[in-house]
Amino acid sequence: MLPALSLYVDENFPMPAVTELRLLGYDVLTTMEAGMAGQAIPDEEVLDFARKQRRVLVTLNRKHFVHLHQLQPDHSGIIVCTFDPDFVRLARRIDAAIESIIGTEGSAQLSGQLVRVNRPVS
Repeated sequence: MLPALSLYVDENFPMPAVTELRLLGYDVLTTMEAGMAGQAIPDEEVLDFARKQRRVLVTLNRKHFVHLHQLQPDHSGIIVCTFDPDFVRLARRIDAAIESIIGTEGSAQLSGQLVRVNRPVS
């Protein structure tokens, strides 16, 4: 795990998964902690905030952010996830996906990349 990797999770992302990501060593900022909760901020502004903060955006809002990635590929990275009620497993899948891209050395970046984290079919 890359300790310096900073994430920004949007409003609908589950807090238990945030807790697990933090236990895995990630610097995670939530919408609530950023003072942006409950304001119906457009997705474009959410992505712009993450970019300005140099944080990878993590979201369950796959459809909108995949589209935004196509329109605005200049971002710090977007991780789109399918919902999984096992929040620990969700966080660990996110961690594994990040590590598969950047490795443990941290030499590569997620900037401009769209990462899909899907729940396994049972």
